[in-house]
Amino acid sequence: MKNILIALLTSGAIAVSAFAALEAGENAPTFEAKASLAGEPFDFSLRAALDDGPVVVYFYPSAYTQGCNIQAHQFAENMDAFEAAGASVIGVSLDSIERLNDFSADPDYCAGKLAVASDESGAIARSYGLDVRDAREGAKDTRGIEIGHGFAERTSFIVTPDGKIAETIGGVSPMENVKMCLEAVQKY
Repeated sequence: MKNILIALLTSGAIAVSAFAALEAGENAPTFEAKASLAGEPFDFSLRAALDDGPVVVYFYPSAYTQGCNIQAHQFAENMDAFEAAGASVIGVSLDSIERLNDFSADPDYCAGKLAVASDESGAIARSYGLDVRDAREGAKDTRGIEIGHGFAERTSFIVTPDGKIAETIGGVSPMENVKMCLEAVQKY
């Protein structure tokens, strides 16, 4: 009985660690994805973006949802400060590129300043060790439109030009997340 209990506890620990976000010092998985800026789709490459300096890769559950709207707006409002620190920012969600084209151009949220990338399968989020939850049937965004896709947990990674994660920021409010990301790139 004791061996069975130990085996169950060990397998539970392994299952929990399967979704442990990557931490500082680990290699950031490079990725390419369809992205949008100011309503215009483009091909985003993390490897290419790192040639210009550190990149904030921030994962969020879904465009046009309450916390994500706040976070996108805060990133857009602070984009000049991120650029002054030599950093770029890419938001990543399981939204389709069509939803992201609207979101990236929306003056209340990304405001044409914040690039957002589509990870419809959740593969990018999973490569960063994030939990990806299934779509919730009937879930609607703040516009009243059905979301229809899964959700990655809200976590940001500061990735340095050498491809390493300098900092992982999660478990805080959307506004605090942006503030901590800016402080991290300003330290870098």
